[in-house]
Amino acid sequence: MHGPDAPDDPLAALLTPEGQALLAELREHDPADELALATRLRRTHPAELVSAALGQSRLRQRAAAKFGADAARMYFTPDGVEQATRTAVAAHRAARFAALGVDRVADLCCGIGGDAVALARAGIAVLAVDRDPAAAAAARANAAALGVAELVEVRCAEVGDVDISGYDAVFVDPARRVGGGARGRTRVFDPEAYSPPLSWAVEVAGRVSHAALKVAPGIPHEAVPDAAEAEWVSDAGDVKEAVLWFGAASGAVFPGGRRATLLPAGATLAGRDLPDPPPGPVGRYLYEPDGAVIRAHLVAEVAAQVGGRLLDPTIAYVTADDPARTPYATAYEITDTLPFNVKKLRALLRERGVGSVTVKKRGSAVEPEELRRKLKLTGRTAVSCTVFLTRVAGAPTVLLGRPVPAT
Repeated sequence: MHGPDAPDDPLAALLTPEGQALLAELREHDPADELALATRLRRTHPAELVSAALGQSRLRQRAAAKFGADAARMYFTPDGVEQATRTAVAAHRAARFAALGVDRVADLCCGIGGDAVALARAGIAVLAVDRDPAAAAAARANAAALGVAELVEVRCAEVGDVDISGYDAVFVDPARRVGGGARGRTRVFDPEAYSPPLSWAVEVAGRVSHAALKVAPGIPHEAVPDAAEAEWVSDAGDVKEAVLWFGAASGAVFPGGRRATLLPAGATLAGRDLPDPPPGPVGRYLYEPDGAVIRAHLVAEVAAQVGGRLLDPTIAYVTADDPARTPYATAYEITDTLPFNVKKLRALLRERGVGSVTVKKRGSAVEPEELRRKLKLTGRTAVSCTVFLTRVAGAPTVLLGRPVPAT
């Protein structure tokens, strides 16, 4: 087990003037040219430094999707790139902490420090702790590279050994993957199999005024503690995480509550414990709730917003007769409804001159790529439509439609 007595900072060589110059030279290097590039660089630099710089450059390129322009100045480990919170999500969480009046946060299992940096940028002092020396070194280097080192103290230690009595909040991001080596790392679904387990994190949350525990988006609702508010967060339509918030005394966190937050807009939908609306016939409009809304079990709240009903009691599609605006679902105008039949669907699409389709499915065993092959569309026309494979009142059904313009 790694600990505070682990070997020297593994990034030390890259932080020297020679390492920094080499990283600058490798910025935006083409991986296809890496062999020739490495051969050339090893003529004037130590081979170990060249390998480290090339590896860091590759990680920075991978991390750009999460960290944007910051990635070019940051330092990563392979696990850190995979597990780190993307900037938009970390900034949202930091803003919630700041709104709660938090001044000092203990960031336990900090990884490469993405959340610590976001918290510091929100003006919050952070103690960032990780048991992995490489991760802790990266977190320390990232705080310096991004100009927040004065607000971030990094320790390489076991999180259970850290005294958090001087902090008014904790953030815990436990490892949710195990194993490694040739077979890779395996995702963990049982919250008690996290490292550290959820029960430990909940106990720690009870020691401070506020806490946020990051968990997998697929966490069963029955595993959410009664004292927590569960928030599911999506970014650009892709569900990224769930967070359990503690701190009822603030009045901003609601124990037992559910919330869906959609980034980058920041729209947040709080649950009202509405019953599911009864299913009904297909209307002129179909609403596809955001994944965070579905994970939070808030489809009924969206249906109430748009005056809609469910297509089927088991399907998270909402239908309505009139158009309505909501940031929590994508709206489509439905042009056709027919029982599932590939031949009839293909004939209808050709009759309409459709050259390409976007296939969406919910409650159907048919795979989108399989359907596209069977439709045999030529793609010779610019006409396109969206095909929904779903169920209506239990019957396999195909809906054709087009997105309603956002404006």
